[in-house]
Formats: sequence, structure tokens, C-alpha cells
Amino acid sequence: MNTLLWIAQGLLTAFFGYSGIMKSTQKRDKLVQIGQTGVASLSYPVIRLIGITEILGAIGVIIPVAIGILPLLTSFSALGFAVIMMMAAPIHYKRGEYAAMAFNIFLLLLSLGVMVLRFTKH
Repeated sequence: MNTLLWIAQGLLTAFFGYSGIMKSTQKRDKLVQIGQTGVASLSYPVIRLIGITEILGAIGVIIPVAIGILPLLTSFSALGFAVIMMMAAPIHYKRGEYAAMAFNIFLLLLSLGVMVLRFTKH
């Protein structure tokens, strides 16, 4: 079970790390072009804030448990990802982007799983 938990954390880190870097460095048009359509109506400061938050979360979902310092932060990082996905899914639903919404729900469930399992381990 611990191996699966680390794999889940790795997936969250990879996805949100990539997404955060893209949102922190790319223009809105480029983000929409590569499939991050949820940012189409957001201002640049909001997009950058989301990107920085995702990068910090990607660090927080893996590092605290890996080094054994404040491992509870991993659960809070996963909770943050769950909140982001709860906000993203309705946006994609309203736009008829059901595949993106399904991926949001997958990431939501993965985040909640990491949050609960890491919280109960510490």
C-alpha cells in the first residue's frame, strides 16, 4: 500500500508541477492551445497565482514525507489540490469538456486518497 501511495504522490507532483510551471511561464493563448482551457477567462495575475500554488503544492505533496519534516503538510497539499480540482471540474462541465472534467475528478479522488492515507499514517 505504501508503494501505491508514493506512486499517487508522484503522479500528483508530476501533473501539478508541470501545470504550475506552464501557468507560471506561458501566455494564456498557449495554455488554451495545449488544453488548459480553464484559464481562458482568467486574468494573468490569477493564472500566475494558480501556477505558483500548484508548484508549491507539488513540492509539498512529496517533500515533507520524504524528508520526515512536518509530514502533515503532505495531507494539506493534497487537500489544496482537491480544492483546485473541485473548482476546475464545473468550469469544464459548463464548457462541455467532459474528458477534462473526468480527468479533474480522477485527480480529485487521487488527491483525497493521498490526503486521507497520509493523514492517518501520521
